[in-house]
Amino acid sequence: MYSQLKGRFGGPLSVGIIALIAIWLIGMVILPQLLMVDYSFKPNLLPSEVGGPKDQYSLVNYTTLFGNTIHLSIFFKTIWSSVLVTFLTLVVSYPLAFYLAKVATPKQAALCLLLLIIPFWINEILRTFSWYIILAYKGPLNALLLGLGLIDRPVRFLSGDGGVLIGMVYAYILFMIFPIYNAIESLDTNQVKAARNLGAGWIRTHYRVIIPHAKPGIATGCIMTFMLAAGSYAVPALLGSPGSRWFTQIIYNWFFEGGDWNQGAAYAFLLLIICIGFIALVMKVFKVGLGDIAR
Repeated sequence: MYSQLKGRFGGPLSVGIIALIAIWLIGMVILPQLLMVDYSFKPNLLPSEVGGPKDQYSLVNYTTLFGNTIHLSIFFKTIWSSVLVTFLTLVVSYPLAFYLAKVATPKQAALCLLLLIIPFWINEILRTFSWYIILAYKGPLNALLLGLGLIDRPVRFLSGDGGVLIGMVYAYILFMIFPIYNAIESLDTNQVKAARNLGAGWIRTHYRVIIPHAKPGIATGCIMTFMLAAGSYAVPALLGSPGSRWFTQIIYNWFFEGGDWNQGAAYAFLLLIICIGFIALVMKVFKVGLGDIAR
């Protein structure tokens, strides 16, 4: 990395760039995570008790989760729902990414990309509120379905996890589309034409030619979407019903309502471990390395 930067910017500037990156990684990523781990192994004590005999490392904050059936069920539901969000986003994004990369003309692709990006100029909370209005019991979606005669009475889309899944797929679709689009765009179109000329149908062409080439992009999109979904707070808080709580809401409650930062840190660290495990699983399934994902 240093040699590449040195060849482009010179020695002193390269050292400065690397130093800024190191400061950012240490100050904004590594140290907060280490502090969170330290908090998670310590009990929640009064200021006067810190450093006293009760201030000992233990696993009590972690065993609390496994002893609380409600929190544990929400934890597993959050992981499963995040996997489902990732799958649904992939199903929606792959055809669109292929169209943009290999079917659309440059003007059509530019227009579609612009239409995809413009809504994301608005704050995520405002975009989530727009879905709240659309999916409301007396919202425009129910009015449209009633007007078309497809339903007899309004549907409660915001009851359960349906609204959360829809909101998350919409919120994180760009994080799936762009990596897949970049991967497919680098594929030589002649390979697709050769597969078609040799008698392969579109399904077989995608399965044997396009998807294997796009594996790094698919893996990257799945990792980013899963991590964003598992760590989301605004979407489930706004679109979820009381019975569809997300694990991040439990963490938020520990930190800011319960005032127990140690317990919240333990919950957050467990969620981080699951996310790291998902990254390793995706890399193994798609047989890609960190270098492939980074590209």
